[in-house]
Amino acid sequence: MKILRARRDRQDKISRMMGDYLLKGYRMLGESCDTCGTILLQDRQKKLLCISCQELDSDTEKDNPVLNPQAALSQVREHRISLQDNPILDAPSAVPPVTLPDSAPADDVGAGHVPDPISSAESALLEKMNWATRQLKATSSVEHSSQLCALIGTCAQSLKSLRDLRH
Repeated sequence: MKILRARRDRQDKISRMMGDYLLKGYRMLGESCDTCGTILLQDRQKKLLCISCQELDSDTEKDNPVLNPQAALSQVREHRISLQDNPILDAPSAVPPVTLPDSAPADDVGAGHVPDPISSAESALLEKMNWATRQLKATSSVEHSSQLCALIGTCAQSLKSLRDLRH
C-alpha cells in the first residue's frame, strides 16, 4: 500500500515536471531512458533530459525491498495486513496443509529430531523461488512481474547468505 502510493506519487511528480518542461519548449521523444524507462525529453539544443534520473531526488533505493531490508519487512507487513483485511484469504480452507518432506517424517520430529535450520531455510527459499518463477511465467502484469522479480532476487540473496554461513 505505502509502496504503491509512493510509486504513484513519484509518477505524478514526473508527469507534472514533464508538463512544465513541455511548456518551456522541450520536446517529448518516442524513446525511453535506458536506466529507468521514463520517456525522454529534448531541449532546443538537442540535449536529452530524463526527468526521473536527472531532476528528481532519487530516494527510490530506500523503498526497494531488494536493496533495503527495512523496505522488504515493510512490504511483508503490508501484505499480511492486506490478507487480514480479506476474510476469504483468511479462511482455513485457503491455507494449504503443512507437509514435511519425505526425508523428515513427522515421527522423527516428535522423537527429538531437530532439523537443521539452515537446510530448512534453504528448502523454504527454494520452494518460494519456484513458486515465484511459476507465477512470473503466468502473469502479464508489469507491476506483478516486478514484485515477483524482486522476490526472486531477495530469495537468491538470502540463499547465498545461508550458504556463506555453512562455510
